[in-house]
Amino acid sequence: MTSETPRPAPRPAPAGAGVDLTSRTALVTGGGSGIGKACAAALAGAGATVHVVDRDAESARKAAAEIGGEAHVVDLADPVALDTLPTEVDILVNNAGLQHVAPLTEFPPERFDLIQRVMVTAPFLLMRRSLPHMYGQGWGRLINVSSVHGLRASAYKSAYVTAKHALEGLSKVAAIEGAPHGVTSNCVNPGYVRTPLVENQIRDQAAAHGISAGDVLTDVLLTRSPVKRLLEPEEVAAAALWLCADHSSYVTGISLPLDGGWGAG
Repeated sequence: MTSETPRPAPRPAPAGAGVDLTSRTALVTGGGSGIGKACAAALAGAGATVHVVDRDAESARKAAAEIGGEAHVVDLADPVALDTLPTEVDILVNNAGLQHVAPLTEFPPERFDLIQRVMVTAPFLLMRRSLPHMYGQGWGRLINVSSVHGLRASAYKSAYVTAKHALEGLSKVAAIEGAPHGVTSNCVNPGYVRTPLVENQIRDQAAAHGISAGDVLTDVLLTRSPVKRLLEPEEVAAAALWLCADHSSYVTGISLPLDGGWGAG
């Protein structure tokens, strides 16, 4: 991270933010870093027991240790590996994802398939495994971390845009089916978030174009966003936490944009 990249003043983590999840159990995929780690911390801060799922063993174990949770080292692209995860969870946060940028004519088919398996098939299988428990108790929360790219497209991101649009549809079906059982299903749609992946993109583009990191941020990544800063992972986690509250039980089947006004233009 260079000193030229704009950074807002530090803000505290959302912690419980007035939401009581005592006695609830959550499972967060991609929970070892970035948005997933922030969601795991927010849910734990509200009293939930959190299962942190990540393919990176060190990240998973470190994140789980920080919040008193349990780490699970699992590759979500492997359906068999998903069978090792707990099914009795009250809150499922489908967050794990990956990106590949290339024109359609040059996009590797195997990479396209991998992205669908991790970002669509895995959420489907995890919902399928956890919903019977949620239905049985008459309460559950499905939080699907989508993206602004779940609502609109960008060039060269065919696999990612396809997967996020599919996740949107899956979330809405789950909302309709889950409603009679007290289960809500919603998408959170962040724009560019301050994660290692995005900061590496900023650094690489600055070097490639011979411009400052700040110029990459405002003139390239955030050119369509009126708010010219990156979204913080804790802000996404705060939205996810709000959707888990009892006072949000009438909110289901929605897509909640956290895009700095990108969609307003």
